[in-house]
Amino acid sequence: MDSASDIRNFNNLFNEYYSRFVRFAMGYLKDQPVAEDFVSEAFTLYWENRETLLQDTNAPAYILTIVKNKCINHLHHEQIRLNAEKEMTEHAEWVLNTRLATLEASDPEYLFSDEMRDIVRKTLDKLPLKTRRIFILNRYHGFSYKDIAKKMNLSPKTVEYHISKALSCLRLSLRDFIFLSAILFLLF
Repeated sequence: MDSASDIRNFNNLFNEYYSRFVRFAMGYLKDQPVAEDFVSEAFTLYWENRETLLQDTNAPAYILTIVKNKCINHLHHEQIRLNAEKEMTEHAEWVLNTRLATLEASDPEYLFSDEMRDIVRKTLDKLPLKTRRIFILNRYHGFSYKDIAKKMNLSPKTVEYHISKALSCLRLSLRDFIFLSAILFLLF
């Protein structure tokens, strides 16, 4: 067969079966662009391999088999993705439920126990005087950043910096205490 005849036969095959094969793929994929891509790829593979195929190869069946296998692989990958999403959602739900249960079970009296107050006091005592004073004005006396800035002749950004510095030190000092509390809660 000559090249022009090959092209004509391929065009006839394409025109006759392309839409049918896209509908076939759509029946499983429910995604028009992906179905069209798979059918186009199958026709391309047929064209590239036409000279190595057996003389009696049924071209439409060959192409449809490629489309079918591409659909199967796609659906397997989709199944794996959905299973991974499900596992991630279940893990996120577990984390959320744990956080919610921990919060619901937390006792404010316990959280402000003598031991914790002692850790906070010792940490605040180690802070520079200005940082400690700004933190106390904000957290214990309820002054806003703006009010503290005006009272101490500072910019609100400077106040924010000192509060952030104090909170960072407190988080560091309290991390073991809070971690231990969470572990004890989960065990009992």
